[in-house]
Amino acid sequence: MHSISEKIKITGKASVEKSTFINDEALPSATTTFTCCDCGHKNTFEIAPYSSGFPILQLYHEDKVISKDELLQHRIANGTSQSMFHFGELTVNNMPTLYFGTDCSSCHSKYLCVFSYGEKQPGLMILSISGIWKYE
Repeated sequence: MHSISEKIKITGKASVEKSTFINDEALPSATTTFTCCDCGHKNTFEIAPYSSGFPILQLYHEDKVISKDELLQHRIANGTSQSMFHFGELTVNNMPTLYFGTDCSSCHSKYLCVFSYGEKQPGLMILSISGIWKYE
């Protein structure tokens, strides 16, 4: 798991085995797999709420890594509703949104994972993986 600081270009979307974890399913961490677009290898990864990931703002701030338009076009994130704007311009499910970079353990293709985690309503904590995208 690493941050991404250089300009990237999205080239595909990997399939994720399970993308939504509710309440205790996400604690102490949520584990799922994605299938590499290049070699078909199944890669396991883990997201630990409150300790995994980096703020998505780092990706689109001043278009340093990827533009807001590209994030929206690839449906990586959505525009945030006015009532939740304190989470940033772009979010997943209007909740705090994070990302991390990873790679295929077999062929080392590079991937971007975007997810959100938070309390959707009292007593309902949701970790939602927007997806995993291959990039160059």
